Amino acid sequence: MTAGKGYIALAALIFGKWRPVPALLACLLFGFLDAVATRLQGVEIPGIGQAPVALIQALPYALTVILLAGFIGKAVAPKAIGLPYVKER
Repeated sequence: MTAGKGYIALAALIFGKWRPVPALLACLLFGFLDAVATRLQGVEIPGIGQAPVALIQALPYALTVILLAGFIGKAVAPKAIGLPYVKER
């Protein structure tokens, strides 16, 4: 994956506690944050004015870190992560 989307995908997996449906919801949340960041480029924000484009583009990544640090708790990865799959006979 390019443009940092792999980082956000891994964060969504961890945020979803390694379960498919919560990970899907986390992907939708992070996708929404990315869409909002794209939409806010060049828009006048009340009280701030026009925010710098680099700040707006960094918004999804900063919010990802805040969400993972603040709301995740302890996420335990699956025991078999990183082990090669061996088919039973």
